[in-house]
Amino acid sequence: MGVRVSAKRIMRLMTSHGLVPLFKSAKRYSSYKGELTKAPKNLVNRDFHAERPNMLWVTDLTEFSIPAGKAYLSPVIDCYDGLPVAWTIGTSPNAALANGMLLDACSTLKDGEKPIIHSDRGCHYRWPEWIRICKDNNLTRSTGAKGCSPDNAAAEGFFGRPRQEFFHKRSFAGVSMDGFINMLNDYMVWYRDRRIKTEFGMSIMDRRRGLGLVA
Repeated sequence: MGVRVSAKRIMRLMTSHGLVPLFKSAKRYSSYKGELTKAPKNLVNRDFHAERPNMLWVTDLTEFSIPAGKAYLSPVIDCYDGLPVAWTIGTSPNAALANGMLLDACSTLKDGEKPIIHSDRGCHYRWPEWIRICKDNNLTRSTGAKGCSPDNAAAEGFFGRPRQEFFHKRSFAGVSMDGFINMLNDYMVWYRDRRIKTEFGMSIMDRRRGLGLVA
Protein backbone atom coordinates (compact mmCIF):
# COMPACT_ATOMS: atom_id res chain seq x y z
CA MET A 1 0.00 0.00 0.00
CA GLY A 2 1.45 3.37 -0.99
CA VAL A 3 1.86 6.45 1.16
CA ARG A 4 -0.33 9.45 0.31
CA VAL A 5 1.39 12.83 0.39
CA SER A 6 0.25 16.29 -0.66
CA ALA A 7 1.21 17.93 -3.93
CA LYS A 8 2.87 20.71 -1.94
CA ARG A 9 5.16 18.23 -0.17
CA ILE A 10 6.07 16.61 -3.48
CA MET A 11 6.95 20.04 -4.89
CA ARG A 12 9.16 20.77 -1.87
CA LEU A 13 10.98 17.43 -2.24
CA MET A 14 11.47 17.94 -5.97
CA THR A 15 12.79 21.48 -5.62
CA SER A 16 15.15 20.43 -2.81
CA HIS A 17 16.71 17.99 -5.28
CA GLY A 18 16.77 20.43 -8.18
CA LEU A 19 13.92 18.75 -10.05
CA VAL A 20 11.23 20.50 -12.09
CA PRO A 21 7.91 18.76 -12.93
CA LEU A 22 7.44 18.03 -16.61
CA PHE A 23 4.33 19.21 -18.40
CA LYS A 24 3.27 19.21 -22.00
CA SER A 25 4.18 22.83 -22.40
CA ALA A 26 3.62 25.85 -24.50
CA LYS A 27 6.85 27.47 -25.62
CA ARG A 28 8.87 28.72 -22.68
CA TYR A 29 9.49 32.42 -22.99
CA SER A 30 12.98 33.70 -22.17
CA SER A 31 13.39 37.38 -21.35
CA TYR A 32 17.10 37.25 -20.57
CA LYS A 33 18.88 40.07 -22.44
CA GLY A 34 22.23 40.11 -20.69
CA GLU A 35 23.36 41.79 -17.50
CA LEU A 36 21.45 45.10 -17.57
CA THR A 37 21.95 45.88 -13.87
CA LYS A 38 23.55 44.00 -11.01
CA ALA A 39 21.50 40.93 -10.16
CA PRO A 40 20.25 40.62 -6.57
CA LYS A 41 21.29 37.61 -4.53
CA ASN A 42 19.20 34.45 -4.51
CA LEU A 43 17.51 34.74 -1.11
CA VAL A 44 15.19 31.79 -1.70
CA ASN A 45 17.61 29.00 -2.63
CA ARG A 46 14.77 26.80 -3.89
CA ASP A 47 12.89 26.91 -0.59
CA PHE A 48 9.46 28.16 -1.64
CA HIS A 49 7.81 27.66 1.74
CA ALA A 50 6.11 30.70 3.30
CA GLU A 51 4.57 30.71 6.77
CA ARG A 52 2.18 33.57 6.09
CA PRO A 53 0.63 35.45 3.15
CA ASN A 54 2.71 38.08 1.38
CA MET A 55 5.97 36.77 2.78
CA LEU A 56 7.35 35.32 -0.47
CA TRP A 57 6.16 36.04 -4.00
CA VAL A 58 7.43 34.48 -7.23
CA THR A 59 6.94 35.75 -10.75
CA ASP A 60 7.76 34.87 -14.34
CA LEU A 61 6.40 35.24 -17.87
CA THR A 62 5.04 32.48 -20.07
CA GLU A 63 3.99 32.43 -23.72
CA PHE A 64 0.89 30.95 -25.35
CA SER A 65 0.88 30.58 -29.13
CA ILE A 66 -2.44 30.26 -30.99
CA PRO A 67 -3.29 30.69 -34.68
CA ALA A 68 -4.17 34.36 -34.11
CA GLY A 69 -0.80 35.17 -32.54
CA LYS A 70 1.02 35.04 -29.22
CA ALA A 71 -0.14 36.03 -25.75
CA TYR A 72 1.91 36.42 -22.59
CA LEU A 73 0.85 35.78 -19.00
CA SER A 74 2.67 37.55 -16.18
CA PRO A 75 1.49 36.57 -12.67
CA VAL A 76 2.65 37.12 -9.10
CA ILE A 77 2.18 33.94 -7.05
CA ASP A 78 2.07 33.89 -3.25
CA CYS A 79 4.11 30.94 -1.98
CA TYR A 80 2.01 30.75 1.17
CA ASP A 81 -0.74 28.86 -0.67
CA GLY A 82 -0.24 29.38 -4.41
CA LEU A 83 -2.66 32.29 -4.73
CA PRO A 84 -2.27 34.35 -7.92
CA VAL A 85 -2.04 37.75 -6.22
CA ALA A 86 -2.19 39.66 -9.51
CA TRP A 87 -1.57 39.08 -13.19
CA THR A 88 -1.45 40.81 -16.54
CA ILE A 89 -1.97 39.35 -20.00
CA GLY A 90 -0.87 40.99 -23.24
CA THR A 91 0.45 40.46 -26.74
CA SER A 92 3.92 41.85 -26.04
CA PRO A 93 6.29 40.61 -23.31
CA ASN A 94 7.35 44.12 -22.41
CA ALA A 95 8.23 45.96 -19.22
CA ALA A 96 4.73 47.46 -18.99
CA LEU A 97 3.26 43.95 -18.63
CA ALA A 98 5.55 43.09 -15.72
CA ASN A 99 5.39 46.52 -14.08
CA GLY A 100 1.60 46.69 -14.25
CA MET A 101 1.32 43.27 -12.64
CA LEU A 102 3.70 44.26 -9.84
CA LEU A 103 1.84 47.50 -9.13
CA ASP A 104 -1.44 45.57 -8.95
CA ALA A 105 0.10 43.08 -6.53
CA CYS A 106 1.57 45.82 -4.34
CA SER A 107 -1.85 47.47 -4.09
CA THR A 108 -3.05 44.42 -2.12
CA LEU A 109 -0.41 44.74 0.61
CA LYS A 110 -1.33 45.73 4.14
CA ASP A 111 0.77 47.99 6.35
CA GLY A 112 3.93 46.24 7.43
CA GLU A 113 3.88 43.57 4.72
CA LYS A 114 7.21 43.46 2.88
CA PRO A 115 7.42 40.44 0.58
CA ILE A 116 10.46 39.00 -1.08
CA ILE A 117 9.80 39.07 -4.83
CA HIS A 118 11.72 36.25 -6.54
CA SER A 119 12.23 35.99 -10.30
CA ASP A 120 14.65 34.79 -12.91
CA ARG A 121 17.19 37.17 -14.45
CA GLY A 122 14.89 38.37 -17.23
CA CYS A 123 15.28 41.94 -18.41
CA HIS A 124 11.86 42.94 -17.04
CA TYR A 125 13.12 42.40 -13.51
CA ARG A 126 16.31 44.39 -14.04
CA TRP A 127 14.97 47.64 -15.52
CA PRO A 128 15.03 50.82 -13.36
CA GLU A 129 11.21 51.06 -13.22
CA TRP A 130 10.86 47.55 -11.76
CA ILE A 131 13.57 48.34 -9.23
CA ARG A 132 11.84 51.62 -8.32
CA ILE A 133 8.46 49.91 -7.78
CA CYS A 134 10.11 47.35 -5.51
CA LYS A 135 11.86 50.07 -3.52
CA ASP A 136 8.75 52.24 -3.21
CA ASN A 137 6.74 49.30 -1.86
CA ASN A 138 9.41 47.82 0.42
CA LEU A 139 9.82 44.65 -1.63
CA THR A 140 13.10 42.75 -1.39
CA ARG A 141 14.33 41.49 -4.75
CA SER A 142 15.73 38.00 -5.27
CA THR A 143 16.82 36.26 -8.47
CA GLY A 144 17.90 32.78 -9.44
CA ALA A 145 20.95 31.86 -11.46
CA LYS A 146 21.02 32.53 -15.21
CA GLY A 147 19.11 29.89 -17.15
CA CYS A 148 18.41 27.75 -14.08
CA SER A 149 14.73 26.74 -14.07
CA PRO A 150 14.81 24.95 -10.68
CA ASP A 151 15.73 28.28 -9.07
CA ASN A 152 12.22 29.48 -9.95
CA ALA A 153 10.43 26.13 -9.77
CA ALA A 154 7.37 27.50 -7.96
CA ALA A 155 6.57 29.79 -10.90
CA GLU A 156 7.39 27.06 -13.45
CA GLY A 157 5.13 24.66 -11.58
CA PHE A 158 2.27 27.14 -11.55
CA PHE A 159 2.45 27.59 -15.33
CA GLY A 160 1.92 23.87 -15.80
CA ARG A 161 -1.63 24.17 -14.50
CA PRO A 162 -3.10 26.65 -17.03
CA ARG A 163 -1.28 24.78 -19.77
CA GLN A 164 -2.79 21.45 -18.73
CA GLU A 165 -6.22 22.61 -17.57
CA PHE A 166 -6.90 25.43 -20.02
CA PHE A 167 -4.55 25.56 -22.99
CA HIS A 168 -4.04 21.94 -24.08
CA LYS A 169 -7.66 20.89 -23.63
CA ARG A 170 -9.11 22.84 -26.54
CA SER A 171 -8.55 24.25 -29.99
CA PHE A 172 -8.22 27.99 -30.44
CA ALA A 173 -8.74 27.99 -34.19
CA GLY A 174 -10.89 30.98 -35.09
CA VAL A 175 -10.38 32.63 -31.68
CA SER A 176 -9.20 36.24 -31.83
CA MET A 177 -6.38 37.49 -29.60
CA ASP A 178 -8.84 39.58 -27.60
CA GLY A 179 -11.04 36.54 -27.21
CA PHE A 180 -8.13 34.38 -26.08
CA ILE A 181 -6.95 36.98 -23.56
CA ASN A 182 -10.47 37.17 -22.09
CA MET A 183 -10.64 33.37 -21.87
CA LEU A 184 -7.25 33.15 -20.15
CA ASN A 185 -8.22 35.90 -17.73
CA ASP A 186 -11.46 34.05 -16.91
CA TYR A 187 -9.40 30.93 -16.19
CA MET A 188 -7.12 32.87 -13.83
CA VAL A 189 -10.13 34.25 -11.92
CA TRP A 190 -11.58 30.72 -11.70
CA TYR A 191 -8.22 29.37 -10.52
CA ARG A 192 -8.00 31.95 -7.75
CA ASP A 193 -11.63 31.86 -6.59
CA ARG A 194 -13.14 28.46 -7.39
CA ARG A 195 -10.59 25.80 -8.37
CA ILE A 196 -10.42 23.10 -5.68
CA LYS A 197 -6.86 22.65 -4.43
CA THR A 198 -6.43 19.00 -3.45
CA GLU A 199 -4.42 19.55 -0.29
CA PHE A 200 -7.01 22.02 1.04
CA GLY A 201 -10.19 20.34 -0.19
CA MET A 202 -11.43 23.79 -1.21
CA SER A 203 -10.37 26.77 -3.30
CA ILE A 204 -7.46 28.94 -2.20
CA MET A 205 -9.78 31.90 -1.68
CA ASP A 206 -12.29 29.88 0.36
CA ARG A 207 -9.46 28.66 2.58
CA ARG A 208 -8.29 32.22 3.14
CA ARG A 209 -11.82 33.22 4.07
CA GLY A 210 -12.00 30.35 6.53
CA LEU A 211 -8.74 31.49 8.13
CA GLY A 212 -10.01 35.07 8.35
CA LEU A 213 -7.36 36.33 5.94
CA VAL A 214 -9.88 37.89 3.54
CA ALA A 215 -13.42 39.18 3.99
